[in-house]
Amino acid sequence: MSEIRENRTPRVVVNLSQVRYIDSSGVASLVEGLKASRDLGSRFGLFGLSTAARETLQLSRLIKVFEVYDNEDQAMAS
Repeated sequence: MSEIRENRTPRVVVNLSQVRYIDSSGVASLVEGLKASRDLGSRFGLFGLSTAARETLQLSRLIKVFEVYDNEDQAMAS
């Protein structure tokens, strides 16, 4: 979060490939990062979603709120 706010990073890309479980606090952290990025006019993307992470975001209907990519190359090229 400090990277986003203090350095006004134009793009933040989060690698979730090693995340096997995500609960409501994890989802809340992602939403907080997204909100901070939007407030500063930067982009916030996710890539490498594990099946569990993808299902959690789909069930919470947040999958469409985030920019989601299959891999880092796609995320960085966008």
